[in-house]
Amino acid sequence: MSMRETAIAALHGRLATSLADRNPAPLVLRGETVPQRLPPGGLVVLRDGETVEETAILSPLAWAIEHRAAIEVTVAGAMSAARSTLLDALLVAIAAAVTADRTLGGAVEWAQPAAPDFEDVEVEGAAAARAASVPVALFFTVAGSPLA
Repeated sequence: MSMRETAIAALHGRLATSLADRNPAPLVLRGETVPQRLPPGGLVVLRDGETVEETAILSPLAWAIEHRAAIEVTVAGAMSAARSTLLDALLVAIAAAVTADRTLGGAVEWAQPAAPDFEDVEVEGAAAARAASVPVALFFTVAGSPLA
């Protein structure tokens, strides 16, 4: 398995484990489409993202990689205040999950969540929803090739 895949899988595992204790727990997925009905605890979808920087390190050849994944968080509810409160609580829990172990169990050298972008989501025939996208920079080093 590549270091990139190892890093993203470790981030997904960390999120799934850390958020499972919430009541109600959000549904934590990776690379899935948003279902028509949002679970009461919210929905957290990890997007694989993209590599934003590759820096060669010589002798021996290695690559310092910065890969940016995105965590999409969506919550529904009849009241705007309830949606905002639940979304904020999930964002705080996500930040705590990542910062509690910035190496993600040794899968990366450093994981750094950034500030979220917010969006109100309206779907015809469905309850109003609020969403946020949290970029997470994953830093790691690979030997030989950025694909390794």
